[in-house]
Amino acid sequence: MAVSHLSSRTLGPLAPPRVALRRPGATGRTAAVSFPKKDSNLNQSGASHGRRSKWALRLSLAEQSPPKSAVDVERLVGFLYDDLPHLFDDQGIDRTAYDERVKFRDPITKHDTISGYLFNIAFLKTVFRPDFQLHWVKQTGPYEITTRWTMVMKVMPLPWKPELVFTGTSIMGINPETGKFCSHVDYWDSIKKNEYFSLEGLWDVFRQLRYYKTPELQSPKYQILKRTADYEVRKYLPFLVAETSGDKLSGSKGFNDVAGYIFGKNSKTEKMKMTTPVFTQAFDNELSKISIQFVLPLEKDLSSLPYPSQETISLRQVEGGIAAVLKFSGKPTEDIILEKERELRSSLIRDGLKPKTGCLLARYNDPGRTWSFALRNEVLIWLEEFELDY
Repeated sequence: MAVSHLSSRTLGPLAPPRVALRRPGATGRTAAVSFPKKDSNLNQSGASHGRRSKWALRLSLAEQSPPKSAVDVERLVGFLYDDLPHLFDDQGIDRTAYDERVKFRDPITKHDTISGYLFNIAFLKTVFRPDFQLHWVKQTGPYEITTRWTMVMKVMPLPWKPELVFTGTSIMGINPETGKFCSHVDYWDSIKKNEYFSLEGLWDVFRQLRYYKTPELQSPKYQILKRTADYEVRKYLPFLVAETSGDKLSGSKGFNDVAGYIFGKNSKTEKMKMTTPVFTQAFDNELSKISIQFVLPLEKDLSSLPYPSQETISLRQVEGGIAAVLKFSGKPTEDIILEKERELRSSLIRDGLKPKTGCLLARYNDPGRTWSFALRNEVLIWLEEFELDY
């Protein structure tokens, strides 16, 4: 919040965005994440960015008298690539790169000195255990640099330790006289009104505090690339599943068969660790083919897995890729799942994304041991492509 899951399920920071990243072994059907190239002469157009630039430039004193000395903005871009990953670790950021009167703004926080700025970072580090991921940094104006980031914060004081996820951009204004950063303005992807003080921003925080029970079990590793008001975009690493035919997205047909495989009904009578979630997948929009899938332990590889004792069980690697995800709680009935799928697909098309056919339901909890209001469910739709831009 002060800037800007990764949880045990997420990936480390992405490499500097000089190239488009694609999954290893990807085919033409797999999605790619494209990261804008660094361009020291890049100028942005459009009303939205224009408003942000005007505000950042005003804060950065860019309208003052001509600079007394040239500012090496490209050097500052490289500096931020090196410095910002230390935002919440023991090393911390280099305060000498900021003016004493640096102005910080996000939708619900503001500070006007470097001391206040650093206090805010220390507060977040103590209370929320933030995990900050820097995606890219580039020059967007004569005295302006833009960064894109993801930050996941675990609210430690609450017993269920909910996660707050924020993604967005930061406009860093440069003082042309000192060559230091004199403003830092955050914009969250999840809200429209980003100006301080934003009631929409405050509500965005509170609505993420709802109670979900997520088991402390292995699950597929992913990185949250973007969180909007309606969904998350995640990059999944490949993972293995044992699967068999199902009857419907909300159904349990085949559950005992795939559960039996990990509990020892295999060629080695090997018992494997429990994982989460259990997936049911529709391979087309007509739901004509459904499978139920157990995620296999992440340290396993396909060549060393024991053969299933039942012929109806198959093992395969899910290639991962880019997925849009809508999270919801409660009992996932078929009608609710299909409603959530339509809602998610509609949001993706509205936002100019290209959803693939079919969908998945992820169920994280044992419904027999978890109150229905605490059940964590997710609808996932794989994307054809995704560009992590402004």
